[in-house]
Amino acid sequence: MNAAPIHRPFMDKRALVKQAMLASIKTRSRAGVDLINPICIFDLCDKLGLTVRFTDINMEGMYDRSSNPRIHLSSLRPLVRRVFTCGHELGHHEFGHGSTIDEMQEEAAALQTESPDEFLVNAFSAFTLMPTVGLRGAFAKRQQAMATTDDITMFAVASNFGVGYTTLVSHLAYGIEQITRERARQLLKSTPKSIKKQLLGDAPADPLVLVDQFWTARAIDVEVNTLLLLPTGAKIDGKVLKAQNALPTGDLYKAVRPGIGRVELTPGNFHFVRVASEKYVGLARYRHMEDDDV
Repeated sequence: MNAAPIHRPFMDKRALVKQAMLASIKTRSRAGVDLINPICIFDLCDKLGLTVRFTDINMEGMYDRSSNPRIHLSSLRPLVRRVFTCGHELGHHEFGHGSTIDEMQEEAAALQTESPDEFLVNAFSAFTLMPTVGLRGAFAKRQQAMATTDDITMFAVASNFGVGYTTLVSHLAYGIEQITRERARQLLKSTPKSIKKQLLGDAPADPLVLVDQFWTARAIDVEVNTLLLLPTGAKIDGKVLKAQNALPTGDLYKAVRPGIGRVELTPGNFHFVRVASEKYVGLARYRHMEDDDV
């Protein structure tokens, strides 16, 4: 006897993408955030009165819908995953969904979900973190067209928006359709590891953030033991970063202690560097406190 076919609910992805985009605009506007620049998603949640806590539980994240709504994120996941997951859980909050627990899974599987609600909040996270006008401006500043840009530029833009390389490529191809799927497949042949090797001549295990001269808006948020490739000649204030090597691609630094410092990428172009403890557990708003303060 043949098994009965599995009937999945119809999912109008274009309608869900449009709904997510409009909701992201309303959410950023309600928080007093412009619709162009990269943001820190944890700061955005704070502005919206939504508590974010990092935990050491083996999961992606959890949304607790209660009189005091909270988002819980696993500190065991890479920072860029926590950023996207936080936007995902914020989506559950904004769309009035009930409490949810998101189990740990690979990024590709998470982005290819067949659940309409999960697809909706993934799209919401993508548009909230990567507004279309902001992406266009980011590539234009780097004198690159989205449709033909190279993997290094893609990695620099992903770093600036605080998302993973795969997340950005997928959003450009499937979210806002600014690159072809074939081009996405070509770009995804590169990985953060292979890009690190191109930039550093090696592929160390520590995560890398590429901070180029076109970095805009948000602070540079990293964790202890993260590598930062800065423009050649960048000036550092504070003790949170330690110089590693001067490379043909820029000056390599490493985040060595929690706290807040400052970097001058080019003359007059200052940005804060906020360093959290590695695998920090606690409220997100306190993640940059120095050890003595904690």
